[in-house]
Amino acid sequence: MRKTILALAAATSLSAVGFTAANADQHESGEMDTSAIESGSYTIDPAHSLVEWRLDHFGFNDYFGLFGNAEGTLELDTENLANSSVDVRIPITSLAVVSERLRDHMLRPGADGAEPDFFGPDPDDARFVSTAVHQTGATTAHIIGDLTLNGQTSQVAIEAELSGMGTNPMSEKATVGFHGTTTISRSDWGLDYGVPMGLGDEVTLDITVAFEKN
Repeated sequence: MRKTILALAAATSLSAVGFTAANADQHESGEMDTSAIESGSYTIDPAHSLVEWRLDHFGFNDYFGLFGNAEGTLELDTENLANSSVDVRIPITSLAVVSERLRDHMLRPGADGAEPDFFGPDPDDARFVSTAVHQTGATTAHIIGDLTLNGQTSQVAIEAELSGMGTNPMSEKATVGFHGTTTISRSDWGLDYGVPMGLGDEVTLDITVAFEKN
């Protein structure tokens, strides 16, 4: 579930691409006018980009946590969204949960030399690299890409939506923001601890990400 997060973050960034032409008449209708978004290279704002993961806790309730401190880039083509791409990395060690005991479990080594139950003490970053972007609406896109997590790579599809744009008053940089969602099966990345006992295999990723123009 760790790296799934990253994937989401990366994918959400692409939804702004190619919205310029599609939104020529949106401003007058009161909807978001994306014509001011510029093509070019963008860098993720790590302080304001998060991935929330959520899974079922033995059928009793949902449990969730966060990943942050992401690094990555967005190559945005506002004339043709399909030409855009995103590459995002998220350190698994940025894991944040309320329970310190749970965090320790998710990042500790396996007992007696066995494989860890989750990520282990020195996990590689999760990485999402887009392979295709399909515009689905004036401010939405379907983003497909490869998510590498726990040493394994599988395809992920993210539903992304442009959430905001403009000049950041703090950094004074042109900024675009996105929201993305996807659901993955953590066992596809070898993260199957507790699944036979009823701990959820499906993990919902809820991503919020901001990119600043270089």
